[in-house]
Amino acid sequence: MIYDCIILGAGLAGLQTALTIPKKYSVAVLSKVYPTRSHSCAAQGGINAALHPEDSWKNHMYDTVYGSDYLGDQDAIEILCKEAPKVVLDMEEKGVLFSRTPQGFIAQRAFGGQHFNRTCYAQDRTGHMLLHTTYGEALKKNITIFEEWYVIRLVRGKSTHALIAYNMQEGTLHTLRARAVVLATGGYGRAFQVTTNGYTNTGDGLALVANEGLPLKDLEMVQFHPTGIYGRGVLVSEASRGEGGYLINRKGERFMKRYAPQAMELASRDVVARAIATELKEGRGCGRKKDHVLLDLRHLGATKIEKRLPQVRGLVKQFLGIDCAKEPIPITPTAHYSMGGIPTTVDCEVLDHKNKAKGLFAVGEVACVSVHGANRLGGNSLLETIVFGRRCGKQVAQYLKNTPKGRTNDVSKEVDEVKQQIRTLMNRKKGRSPKEIRKEVQEIMNTHCGVYRDEKSLKKGLEKLKKIKKEKIRVGDKQLLFNTELITAFETSNIITFCELLLNAALARRESRGAHARTDYPERNDEEYLKHTLVSSTPKGVRVEWSPVTITKFKPQLRHY
Repeated sequence: MIYDCIILGAGLAGLQTALTIPKKYSVAVLSKVYPTRSHSCAAQGGINAALHPEDSWKNHMYDTVYGSDYLGDQDAIEILCKEAPKVVLDMEEKGVLFSRTPQGFIAQRAFGGQHFNRTCYAQDRTGHMLLHTTYGEALKKNITIFEEWYVIRLVRGKSTHALIAYNMQEGTLHTLRARAVVLATGGYGRAFQVTTNGYTNTGDGLALVANEGLPLKDLEMVQFHPTGIYGRGVLVSEASRGEGGYLINRKGERFMKRYAPQAMELASRDVVARAIATELKEGRGCGRKKDHVLLDLRHLGATKIEKRLPQVRGLVKQFLGIDCAKEPIPITPTAHYSMGGIPTTVDCEVLDHKNKAKGLFAVGEVACVSVHGANRLGGNSLLETIVFGRRCGKQVAQYLKNTPKGRTNDVSKEVDEVKQQIRTLMNRKKGRSPKEIRKEVQEIMNTHCGVYRDEKSLKKGLEKLKKIKKEKIRVGDKQLLFNTELITAFETSNIITFCELLLNAALARRESRGAHARTDYPERNDEEYLKHTLVSSTPKGVRVEWSPVTITKFKPQLRHY
């Protein structure tokens, strides 16, 4: 099968890209799940835009740069914030049912790290509304979508790229080719033991490009959301604090006054997550084990909670049997979002160090155009998927227009290698299940690369990971038809691949900045580390390099909330 463009991922970023490419080009979208199960659907709180007359894109940009701990590239951030109002109003016209003020305007709530209420929302189901509306647009335009296809390998060519993919529904292997390939595969929260992310978020796109020798950028920047349901990791939206929720410790104190006396619960996510981790470390946690704190919404009242936070109330009831209108919610920080990813230009072209990787594009959470830097503001991720999804589609169209069709590359050798890989996994007599190995990797990442890190712990984690890398995976299910264990085996291999790069990047950055908090290097060090990490796999091992941060309008200053 040959297309002009193939997009991996049917979340907001992937579908927005597909919708923007002109119809004269053949486009296919591949997704390992049904499109509306993509993780964009799980985003709860809202999407940022400076809509109020007293707000401005410059204010939004400042908050985003400040929140990024000055690691965000300011040319990309300016694009994000300038485009935001247009994007929100356009999605409203397409049918997104945003919540409203009594005057009929789009309602906007407070979100962490921002000086203005600019987070537009649809109750606490904003991602759900945006994704379903976008998928509806894709159906109207008859975009070709291959559901439940899993890409095992990317093979780059001079004029076309090949993708070797497994059709789960039929249990068959296929080779697809395209002049342009867009990676929109989402994040990698499932590399961690406790995460808000769905089971599909296994960093497949990162591994596909890393296995081709391309670098990954700022992988050490992993956001831990402050409020995950205790023992589960399921997200309790930042909207709950935006609507006025309190964080309290075992003494009943609103402890954020110690860490962010002005912003309190609405400091940036990295600050709040570290505050909770510190409370637990110093013995002020709640419960018998003192291993969580409480999010108190009771003072908001049942009516407001049901109107503004119905999904939060439902999730807490489902997972803990608690009515948050009557009892506080036990919460802990949980792995949530990857600020790093595949390095790109502001037009979503993949970068191989300083050069563009011809015909490769990346967008959304898998990419690192670096609008989030070292810490993402809530409400900016949904915005990024649409703003840069549309930019990506336009750039792909431009690329296809300017690039003549060439000969397809012969990938018979690579196809044979994948077939042999599958046979080996399924015929191996001895070995461990992929589920068992993945669980070990997740424990390593949670223990050694969590909210706080240090050199000794990171090195220990890397040592354990290298040992696991040598383990033999065995797939017990011998059927090819919808073999989810086989998918898990490939996903686990992908997780190991980029986690090794992530741990190396975390070791190399000997400072604390944003989500990357080193107890052995507790201060930010602009003189040595105001730059991006670039990590890649080479025949000689992992290579760590650096690239400059783009600073245009706002010079670095220390953050205080």
